[in-house]
Amino acid sequence: MSQKTTLKVNGKTVTREIAPDRLLVQFLREDLALTGTHVGCDTSQCGACTVHVNGRAVKSCNVLAVQLNGAEITTIEGLAAANGELHPMQAAFKECHGLQCGFCTPGMVMSAVDLVQHHGCSSEAQIREGLEGNFCRCTGYQNIVRAVQLGAQGMK
Repeated sequence: MSQKTTLKVNGKTVTREIAPDRLLVQFLREDLALTGTHVGCDTSQCGACTVHVNGRAVKSCNVLAVQLNGAEITTIEGLAAANGELHPMQAAFKECHGLQCGFCTPGMVMSAVDLVQHHGCSSEAQIREGLEGNFCRCTGYQNIVRAVQLGAQGMK
C-alpha cells in the first residue's frame, strides 16, 4: 500500500503516493526523471547513486523514499545555480578532467561536496580516504583528487 510522501527535491516540494519498498534512487530516476543519479551496484558499494539528504551525502540505493518524508534532497541536477552556473565542485571536475566515462561523476561530485563542507578535507590523503566509498573504474583517481582540491578552494 502506497504512502503519501512529501519531499523537497532540488528546491521544489514534491508530494507523491510512493510504494513502501521504493528506493530513493528509483523514485528520483523513474518517478521524477532525475537521471543524473546513477545506479551502479544496487548494494551501496560504488557510490554512483550518492545524493544529499538534509545536506549530507547518502547512497540513495540504500534508503527507502518513504523514510525521508519531509526531507530535503539535492541531486546532481540541483547542485548548479538556478542560472545554470556550475557549482564550484562541478566546475573543478570539468576543469581538471576528473572524469572519463562520467558514470561515477555525479555521485563522486556529491560526495566531494559533502567531504569539503563537513570535513574540510583538502590533502590528497584526506580526499582519497573520504572518497573511498565511491568507485571509479576509469580515471585512476589522480584527476579526481585534483578536482576536489580545486573545488574545495572554490567553495571557500
